[in-house]
Amino acid sequence: MSLGKRIKSQRRGRGSPTYRSPSHRFKGAVRHPYPLGGSRGKGVVIDLIHDSGRTSPLAVLKLEDGSKRLVIAPEGMLVGQEVEFGPGSKISLGNVLPLGEIPEGTPVYNIEVTPGDGGKLVRAAGTYAVIIGHENGKTIVQLPSGKMREFDSKCRATVGIVAGGGRKEKPFVKAGKKYHAMKARGKRYPIVRGVAMNAVNHPHGGGHHDSPGKPTTVSRGTPPGRKVGHIAARRTGRRKR
Repeated sequence: MSLGKRIKSQRRGRGSPTYRSPSHRFKGAVRHPYPLGGSRGKGVVIDLIHDSGRTSPLAVLKLEDGSKRLVIAPEGMLVGQEVEFGPGSKISLGNVLPLGEIPEGTPVYNIEVTPGDGGKLVRAAGTYAVIIGHENGKTIVQLPSGKMREFDSKCRATVGIVAGGGRKEKPFVKAGKKYHAMKARGKRYPIVRGVAMNAVNHPHGGGHHDSPGKPTTVSRGTPPGRKVGHIAARRTGRRKR
C-alpha cells in the first residue's frame, strides 16, 4: 500500500518562498494618507504608476508637508488633480472621508474594517461598494459581492471606483502570459486538477477515469491533506426548482 504525501495546498500553507507573494514586486504600502483623527489635509497627484503585485494602478500623491504617499487610483483620476483627506472634505473623486460623512448611494472603495487600519476592503481593479444608510454611529455598506455589512461610521473610505476595470475582458491567449501574471502575484500556474492525479498525490486522485470516487464535501475541521473540494458547503449540485 502506497503512503500519502503532502498535497499542494499543504505545501502552500507552509509559506515557503515558492508560494509567497514576492515583496519586491509591490511598489510600497497603500494606506489612507492621513492619521485617524487628524486635521483635514490635501495632496496633489504627481504620477500614476503600474504595480505588478496588484490589479489596480496606483497614484503617487505629494502632500502638503512634501512627503509622498501611494494610494489606489480611482477611475477618472488625473495627474495634477488635488485630493482632500479627512473630516469635512468634499464628496469628490479620490477624496477620503469617514463613512458617516458620505451620502447614501455613493460608490466607495478601500474601506477600513476598524478605524485607523488604513483600508482593507474593496481594493481590486474595477470594484466598488455602495453606501446604503447610516444609523446609531454605524454605516451599512453593500460590498461588491452583494453582501450588506455594518461598519463603524468613523471607518474611512475613498470616494469613487477603483481604476483598471475590464481587466479580465481581454483573454491571455498564451499560457506563458498567464504564467508570468500568476508569478507576479506569488501564485502557482498551471494548476493540475485533483482528479487527474494519482491516489497518492490527492484525495480525488486514482481510478480509471476523472471522478473523485467519493463525496467532495468536507467539514470545516477536516485535517490538512484531506481538506479539498467543497469545504463546509451549505449545498452542492444543481439547484432544483
